[in-house]
Amino acid sequence: MKVSVVTVSFNAGRTIGHTLESFCAQRHPERELVVVDGGSTDETLAIVRSFEAEPIRLISEPDRGLYDAMNKGLRLFTGEAVGFLNADDRYQDPDVLGDIAAGLDGVDIVYGDLDFVDSHDNGRVVRTWRSQPWRAGAFRAGWMPPHPTFYVRRAVVEAVGEFDRSMKISADYDYMLRAMELNGFSSRFLPRVMVRMLTGGASTAGVSSYLRGNLEALRARRRWLGAGLIDAALIAKPLGKVGQFLAGARTT
Repeated sequence: MKVSVVTVSFNAGRTIGHTLESFCAQRHPERELVVVDGGSTDETLAIVRSFEAEPIRLISEPDRGLYDAMNKGLRLFTGEAVGFLNADDRYQDPDVLGDIAAGLDGVDIVYGDLDFVDSHDNGRVVRTWRSQPWRAGAFRAGWMPPHPTFYVRRAVVEAVGEFDRSMKISADYDYMLRAMELNGFSSRFLPRVMVRMLTGGASTAGVSSYLRGNLEALRARRRWLGAGLIDAALIAKPLGKVGQFLAGARTT
């Protein structure tokens, strides 16, 4: 199975080298990386082009934000399955894509666990995200899988459509909700850390980003699941993040 990975970048020269190296280290032979760049003016493009011997495609042009760029990736990938790797994140080890391909045997969606680190150099884990098998209605209770570990077959992309660009932080949550709660696709949880995510991105930047992200997630539940003005997930989802911080803080 050919697994496509989409990386969105803009002036990511400080971190994208780690991302590309972790992709190139993957042992799974049938793979591609599509880098969708927003017109970087730093060394990002030079770094990407330095990996010319690898299965990496690059498009660089202005976009209308993160989710517009991610939608471009959904139109460009050529594999049987696709997922996203942020330009400041990296895979946990060289077997991640192979495990994803094997995990997709007989199901439509796979996802796994995630570690948050404050630096790829020192590897200090500050937060851990341990998921679990999906149950129908889980999004109503505040559950969601880690999007950087979320890989889907092409049929899912064709059925679910694109990311909602009206959302600035939680369009990935909205997308996964639609894929899992509305369309009846089968899924498999892979109980292993797949991605090491660098803290400080749009969804982890602080209290204001958490608040906006939770309100956008509530909007998705109201739209697709008929939630009220306030629901249980509005409280449970942030509380789950507190537990992730308490379980973190180690060096690997």
